[in-house]
Amino acid sequence: MKCVRAVERDGRIVADLVDVPIPVPGPGEVLVRVHASGVNRADLSQIAGRYPPPPGESEILGLEVSGRIADTDEPVCALLGGGGHAEYVAVPTGQLLPAPASMDLVTAAGIPEAFLTAFVTLIVEAQLGAGQHALIHAGASGVGLAAIQVAKLTGAMVAATTRTKAKQAAMQAAGADLTIVSSEADVAAEIERSWGADVIDVVLDPIGAATFASDLRLLRTGGRIVVIATLAGTRTELDLSLLMKKRARVIGSTLRARSREEKAHLVGRFRSEMLHAFNTGRLRVTVDSIEPAAQAAQAFQRLKDNVSVGKVLIGWSHD
Repeated sequence: MKCVRAVERDGRIVADLVDVPIPVPGPGEVLVRVHASGVNRADLSQIAGRYPPPPGESEILGLEVSGRIADTDEPVCALLGGGGHAEYVAVPTGQLLPAPASMDLVTAAGIPEAFLTAFVTLIVEAQLGAGQHALIHAGASGVGLAAIQVAKLTGAMVAATTRTKAKQAAMQAAGADLTIVSSEADVAAEIERSWGADVIDVVLDPIGAATFASDLRLLRTGGRIVVIATLAGTRTELDLSLLMKKRARVIGSTLRARSREEKAHLVGRFRSEMLHAFNTGRLRVTVDSIEPAAQAAQAFQRLKDNVSVGKVLIGWSHD
């Protein structure tokens, strides 16, 4: 089979397709014929040598796919520890989801990583509920747009940020009640002007150092900040007196490094609590672009250049 191999040279992603053996499913795994694979920032980190796969997982890039189980032809999508950017992948059965009948199979590749991340961080870890207020940074990313929808599905009010004005409409279309272009306005001031002070219950933050102080300022008593990435730096000052005063919680979260057993539990919860909403239209995947596997470098580069809105996918042909 073919898989994607990629490296970074002078700030550009270079990729090609190489031949590797079709994986042999182990105990508790099935072989999936991949129709599409989702591109994530974890791929860029792995390409840069900063994010190796967890022990026992495939060295091949790719954390989510859609396709058909080779033995049964059942349409599925799947969360992976690695191996997704290839024609076939061995998937633990606990990490499979039935592909929603309401969408085409390629688009379904945009569900697992983005929507599981949104569900785990907002609902499982931060316990966002109806009537609460959420702040979603990088709201036009694949995870951001998923998080806006998941938060709205729970009955929360949602503010979302982006640095690019052209991406604001996508956040509004996803259901955000308040959208802020952070390169043009002070996020905290805008939220306080619109909703009042100390109003945010949950912040989903992939930015890190540049936004943490503002996040803490905005929290109501008992609020939660969930950090899922550090796009703007890993180190920041923390006002401990304000943290104590607000009885706030700071939660660090990653998905890839969790055990297969934990992933299976989370996938099972998502399947029972959220998956139905794709068929009713309350959740949907926003597809930025679909690149053929032979042009995977363009998919990675689009994400690296921060021009994408929603999910960038790689399509795999089995002609």
